[in-house]
Amino acid sequence: MIERKVEIKTKNGSMNTFITHPDEGGPFPAILFYQDAPGVREELYEMARRLGTGGYYVILPNLYYRKVRDIVIDGNQAEVEGTYDYTKMFELMLATSNTMPVEDTQALFDHIDREPMVRKGPVGALGYCMGGRFATCAAARYPRIVATATYCATWMVNDRPDSAHLVVDKIKGEIYFAVAEKDDYFPLEQIEELRRRMVAAGVKHRIETYPGTRHAFAFRDRDTHMVAAEERHWERMFALFKRHFG
Repeated sequence: MIERKVEIKTKNGSMNTFITHPDEGGPFPAILFYQDAPGVREELYEMARRLGTGGYYVILPNLYYRKVRDIVIDGNQAEVEGTYDYTKMFELMLATSNTMPVEDTQALFDHIDREPMVRKGPVGALGYCMGGRFATCAAARYPRIVATATYCATWMVNDRPDSAHLVVDKIKGEIYFAVAEKDDYFPLEQIEELRRRMVAAGVKHRIETYPGTRHAFAFRDRDTHMVAAEERHWERMFALFKRHFG
């Protein structure tokens, strides 16, 4: 596998970005990887590498670049109100609107279009938690994103003008939502609101609830990790991207 870190210029600065892909057999379909709230870290690099071994050019930007270039947040401690990790995570998360990563996505397209190891044409998107919301909004903005996988997406329905539920009907590609059985960040009423809007608009989608899980079940470093659910999430992800990219 090849991996490197690059600086991608955006309208708002320089976005430090991790890239990984196989060392031979390219060019490869690009997958845009939208981070979760604890930030870009080694755990996400490992997940990007695993996806990349399937024959993809995975690009993982630091979407907090407007505020910080590197941040270490313990995802378990971030669930405990009053801790440093909780305070810092919510500070960064609340400062990052849905609009920001959607605008940054154009810079990602500009980058991959110059990359000889990227197959020309449609791309995929992947997002965890906060990143699931961003990936959804990006898929709604850019028809070039033909396959999107989200896991434990958060705050999909809110009162902001760029709320994800207001744009899901504009998605032209296929989108998959993996939902934890118990997740305060993505409650049933929000799930049903998204489902209603996508059905009405004819969006090709699947919403799957993973039994016995809680938020962030796919992350091995989290207390809520569940091995069987993590493996199912990889199975669904690879199947989705294979349908669209071969």
